[in-house]
Amino acid sequence: MLHLRSIYRFPLKSGQGESLTQVGLDALGVVGDRRWMLVDEATGRFLTQRADPKMSQLSALWNASGGLTLSTAGTAALEVEVPDANTDLRGVTIWRDTLRVPDAGDAAARWLSAFIGRPVRLVHVPLERARTTEAGYGRDDDKVAFADGYPLLLIGQGSLDDISTRLGRPLDMLRFRPNLVVEGSEAFAEDGWKRIRIGDVEFRLVKSCSRCILTTIDPQTGERDEQREPLMTLMSYRKQEGGTMFGQNLVNDSHGVLEVGMPVTVLE
Repeated sequence: MLHLRSIYRFPLKSGQGESLTQVGLDALGVVGDRRWMLVDEATGRFLTQRADPKMSQLSALWNASGGLTLSTAGTAALEVEVPDANTDLRGVTIWRDTLRVPDAGDAAARWLSAFIGRPVRLVHVPLERARTTEAGYGRDDDKVAFADGYPLLLIGQGSLDDISTRLGRPLDMLRFRPNLVVEGSEAFAEDGWKRIRIGDVEFRLVKSCSRCILTTIDPQTGERDEQREPLMTLMSYRKQEGGTMFGQNLVNDSHGVLEVGMPVTVLE
């Protein structure tokens, strides 16, 4: 029987993930997921591990008020409150999207600039300022926070086991940064799913996830694999039109609560 094996949240885009046993869902997916982002102070362009692998060592934990607790080895932690949704707006760019979102203030900027090594700002996206998902996939009113394109990412445990076997060593699921991991299906069975239900919540699977160099960064050490693995192995058998695919982007059609161990039903 299919069941929900793991739940992950990434409060800060490209920061460390946190494993959860239970989580709520709202209009932007997992509550607190990718609601915060680092941007270059001068240009407003978003930062990720693709160019700054050390972000993998940055802990940014979500708290009940929606704020962040920033911490990293050797530095005192910093509590960051959610900024007002309509003041101190900063223009930012994430992929092809440009938007104006609240800036988290100078204290957070100083702390994070010292960590990154150049001037950066921390921004937050409230629901009313969220982006819409990519045109041509899903519905016109589907929303996303600072995730690359969609509010949720699902991967089957069998798919991870498959790439690990081909590579000859076990891989950490966090390399692929999913929100939901489903166990009990064959490798890449999720490629054929269109709608699923977990608990009382239904989801639409709208697009395969194209993978990039970020998968070659060890989430535990922040080091990039010299052989560009596991991306090279993935490319050998998962390259399709549009990219090297691993995992499925999805949208939740209602709010609710998910718990590890819940049954997963394929509706279509």
